[in-house]
Amino acid sequence: MLYPGAAVERAMRIQEVICRAISGEIHWFQAAEILGVSIRTMARWKEYYEKRGYDGLFDRRRRRPSPKRVPLAEVETVLRLFREKYSDFNVKHFHEKLTTEHKITLSYTWVKAALQEAGLIARRNRRGPHRKRRPRRPMEGMLLHLDGSTHPWLSLCPDRKDDLLVLMDDASSRVYEALLVDEEDTRSSMVLLRDCVRKHGIFCALYTDRGSHFALTPKEGGPVDRSRPTQIGRALNELHIESIYAYSPQARGRSERLFGTWQGRLPQELRLRGIKDRDSANAFIRKTFIAWHNRQIAVTPEQPGSAFTPLVDKTLLDRVFCLEYQRSVDNDNTVRFENRVLQIGPSPFRFSFSQCKVTVREHLDGKLSVWYGPRLIGRYDSEGKPLRGAPREKTKGAA
Repeated sequence: MLYPGAAVERAMRIQEVICRAISGEIHWFQAAEILGVSIRTMARWKEYYEKRGYDGLFDRRRRRPSPKRVPLAEVETVLRLFREKYSDFNVKHFHEKLTTEHKITLSYTWVKAALQEAGLIARRNRRGPHRKRRPRRPMEGMLLHLDGSTHPWLSLCPDRKDDLLVLMDDASSRVYEALLVDEEDTRSSMVLLRDCVRKHGIFCALYTDRGSHFALTPKEGGPVDRSRPTQIGRALNELHIESIYAYSPQARGRSERLFGTWQGRLPQELRLRGIKDRDSANAFIRKTFIAWHNRQIAVTPEQPGSAFTPLVDKTLLDRVFCLEYQRSVDNDNTVRFENRVLQIGPSPFRFSFSQCKVTVREHLDGKLSVWYGPRLIGRYDSEGKPLRGAPREKTKGAA
């Protein structure tokens, strides 16, 4: 019977040491030390050699293949599918596609080992030092994470990178909102927060990094100046939502792990569907991908129920999630705002607003409104032209 070269060399080495022990040149315990085995294993090899000679020194388990061995044709099919169709998938994602799309039922460990053996994926380096994981909040709505990731999400456009914003619950890793944008900024972050509050209610706290649209840090790496909130900080304060800031990427581990998972899946799913534009990608994320994440990745929170507080008047959201600026009214009852002149019309509240301090609100849809204290005194389109039929708030005692 033919044996592999390595098996032959191993048997010859064992035979040489056994012969030296039989001749009395060395003791049997010395033979075991030379071969690096126990005395019991050495005695067993001696018995095999005495009964079957040289052939008895080969490992009998290697003479016939295991009945559980995967057929060679199936191995070639798996490797071919990865090379031709799924080369940009991670192993777990590829393993799911094998099961659901191609009806190939192999273990995840086997698939990973086969891809590594074929040189199609790299072996992962050892992980870094252990870090203690921060406990999750016990109930949904107690703490939400808002974070963004720059990545070539549209893999059919390799030279293009977009920002993906995700709003996720700390208690369950459930994703409430996700949006693919050109650049993460105040407006895009407000869109996610507004839509979440409109659908689910007011949550308790928001966990973010210290980006300039979230917080003002006078000194790089220093503490946040909470006395001067940003536009987002002001909106959160109005809704009594606490702002919590992370001081390192490691402190945002849950959102970083989420983006690691999405970067290994979302671009590939968009490629399989031929999606090349941002609007179609956002539609797929909202209708399909968020549902998949919440079904497969999200976990059950420690406590049932919800800490979200229902919002009674949802029309307030457009007034809260906007950009606010303070201006003074000119003598001709106009307000100058970013190269636009906003004419204030006649008002039952005041004969003239000359030299009054007013608030200009730039809403997320581009429209503008001017407020004198709590009173709305003008609404305008994005070009600064007055909108007809602008609603006015009723004063106390008005019919």
